[in-house]
Amino acid sequence: MKINIQILKSEFQLCFGREPRIFRAPGRVNLIGEHTDYNGGFVLPMAIERETIVCAAVRKDREIRVYSVNLNAEGKVDLNASEQKRRGSWLDFIEGTARILERNSLSLHGADLLISSDIPTGAGLSSSAALEISVGLALSEISGYTIDRKILALAGQQTEHEFVGANVGIMDQFISALGEKEHALLIDCRSLEAKQIPFLTNETAVVICDSNVKHELSASEYNVRRAECERGVEILRGFLPEIKQLRDIGIEDFEKYAEHLPEIIMRRCRHVITENARTLKAAEALKKGNFTEFGRLMWLSHESLRDDYEVSCKELDLLVEIARNCDGVLGARMTGGGFGGSTVNLVRREILEDFTKKIAAEYERQTKIEPKILVSDAAAGANEIIDL
Repeated sequence: MKINIQILKSEFQLCFGREPRIFRAPGRVNLIGEHTDYNGGFVLPMAIERETIVCAAVRKDREIRVYSVNLNAEGKVDLNASEQKRRGSWLDFIEGTARILERNSLSLHGADLLISSDIPTGAGLSSSAALEISVGLALSEISGYTIDRKILALAGQQTEHEFVGANVGIMDQFISALGEKEHALLIDCRSLEAKQIPFLTNETAVVICDSNVKHELSASEYNVRRAECERGVEILRGFLPEIKQLRDIGIEDFEKYAEHLPEIIMRRCRHVITENARTLKAAEALKKGNFTEFGRLMWLSHESLRDDYEVSCKELDLLVEIARNCDGVLGARMTGGGFGGSTVNLVRREILEDFTKKIAAEYERQTKIEPKILVSDAAAGANEIIDL
């Protein structure tokens, strides 16, 4: 259910005794381009119509007082005190965002904040990035700064690295900060160049199916995959000395030298190299409104993630297989880091209701787990809400 901003405003006034300004930042779903980001490659996410809302008002001191509606919890950060990192709580996101912004030459005022979000946690839809970007935008704006959205996104990423302890790529923060309505965002994760790709969903809907499972392998296996990709680059550099990352290798060159790689390393590299090519082709297909081709690339992406990169799981594979057996589904794939989380599906509007019912019922019948289904158009990135 959409957040009622008028109720939030009233709650802020009860908590803090004055009128707030209202800021928002969306979650995201990655349409294609998985495990390419830390290999310097390409990703194609879109912002979704779920968001984090921050009500904010400036304080006279340098204290940030914050209340989370979702957690029914409060906390504070004193910007004049020493930094605190990795408490292991939600306050790490608040403090980290404020501290990193100050390192970017923003002298922040203290603030009262009230935060609410309707982004599901644990579904791989970047609730943490939406929190960082909405809080960062609120703190900078009420302190009198109009912050560049790219700097805001990088501050969110740095918060994850330093204050949370998660070595994330730039995708989540970039799409939350820079997304545009009715567009996906093609991001070059090395140059940080971002291109808006028109994505009209009048006839074709994006459906996110949350498997409601998260296997514990995800963190450890993520580090293993990164190391395997780096090892592949080391070996291939013996034949292609100019390469720095897997992003630098075309499919033809890879096929020429793939036999020199150990089997597992070869498959990891093959996924990343072909996924980069698929992502660029998908962006071109989207520009032309060719959803059939876009969907075909999504199916191939899932097969590669399942077989070559081995980051899927039986629940995600089942969701994709159910989708494959539904007429009117153009494409489906796991999205996010893997080992649980969600799938993203491209579905013709005329079968949307039947599809959501069928996939929910069939998945629950086979797993005894109730999935969460979310339909979303491509939403706008972070902004202040002026007209209520």
